Amino acid sequence: MVLVTGGAGLVGKELIAQLLAQGKKVRAIYNKTPLADFHAAALEQVQCNILDVVGLEETMKDIEQVYHCAAIVTFNPRRKMEMFKINIEGTANVVNAALEAGVKKMVHVSSVAALGALREDEVINETMNWTEETSNSRYGQSKYLAELEVWRGIGEGLNAVMVNPTIILGAGDWNSGSSHIFKNVYNEFPWYTDGIRGFVDVRDVVSVMIQLMESDITAQRFIVSAANRSFREIFSLIANAFGKKPPHKKVTPLIAAIVWRLEAIKSIFTKKDPLLTKETAKTGMAKANFDNSKLKKYLPGFTYRKIEDTITDTCTIFQQELSKQ
Repeated sequence: MVLVTGGAGLVGKELIAQLLAQGKKVRAIYNKTPLADFHAAALEQVQCNILDVVGLEETMKDIEQVYHCAAIVTFNPRRKMEMFKINIEGTANVVNAALEAGVKKMVHVSSVAALGALREDEVINETMNWTEETSNSRYGQSKYLAELEVWRGIGEGLNAVMVNPTIILGAGDWNSGSSHIFKNVYNEFPWYTDGIRGFVDVRDVVSVMIQLMESDITAQRFIVSAANRSFREIFSLIANAFGKKPPHKKVTPLIAAIVWRLEAIKSIFTKKDPLLTKETAKTGMAKANFDNSKLKKYLPGFTYRKIEDTITDTCTIFQQELSKQ
């Protein structure tokens, strides 16, 4: 029996689909809403918050493998404490429950944000960690501190590996997360930055996770990134796939500073997450290049999909969903 936390997210849904396709028996925990996309006999859904220590211990019974995908991704400063509680304390609870249950192995989904992504003069690899100097992201800090909980578990006898994906592309909820990029481009959002980031297909992230789980590899972390591309290039590829006008207005530091301040004021009245924050404004313009060579050494048979194919496939799925509305 395999346990998946965070099954409702982009990675979690794809993970469950691939595990079921391989004939695995899956137990997925959800916080509020059960997964509506799956009706398989091999899937058991259990309502459990990862802050519920007793509930987690019950859920871990008969579990051999754990994929910990649950996390909060937000750059809203007002949600910092909520994010820290889920990402750090929640991960500590999962690690403790796995140790108590004698789980054979755990794969933890971290992020390249935990490596400190504001390093424009050097290529980022797995030896690096979040610091105040290398990242203004509290999300990155929360993922770095969550990783420390996993390392603690490893020190106490838990077999575990961590993956650090770059920006994950896939047909998730296009009202939130990285999939929101596709909605913005579809609506012909005109702005772009010169920032550079790594990008990767959600199907590849999950394939890597499963291969690492089934291997003898433990006590390692891996950057999972297909390619380093500029935001403008990615936006243009998406626009072309949708048949939309690509972004054509460049965001300058001055414009970004004005917008994030206006968004901060707006969010006070709307009670919604701001579209742009001081953190995302800075990281959106940063040129971050990631080294993906370590994973290739450990999984020499693995190859990434081309980003162009990922974008074409994802846009096709979104267009099919839109045509049904």
